[in-house]
Amino acid sequence: LPFDHARAVVTLDLPVVQCRDLQEGEVAGYGNAWQAQRPSRLATVAAGYADGVFRSLSHRLTLWHGDAPCPAVGRVSMDLIVVDVTDLGEDPASLTLLGPHQSVDQLAEAAGTIGYEVLTALGPRYARSYRPA
Repeated sequence: LPFDHARAVVTLDLPVVQCRDLQEGEVAGYGNAWQAQRPSRLATVAAGYADGVFRSLSHRLTLWHGDAPCPAVGRVSMDLIVVDVTDLGEDPASLTLLGPHQSVDQLAEAAGTIGYEVLTALGPRYARSYRPA
């Protein structure tokens, strides 16, 4: 865990491109890999394995809205991730992949890899901004 005691230097917020309601029993995600167990509100996030969010995170990924965890549902596809935002009570503009509640090493562990791979896999489609230390 090379970043275990390091100061976090990367945050990654992913834009929500749409939100939709599903009824119990309806399916979502690439290949309809997830089925709603209750009436649900799902957000589609503009990121996927083409952006460095590993497919191995399918069914294991959590994004965050403030302090609220939001589980990804279904498979991570090339350009999109579907996230359950039912319990938020609002439609978020973005969800956090890397931030105060999920470190590079925690995301790497969920993906079965190491933090270096997570950081080097982040694709060129992300807008980057640099802030002084």
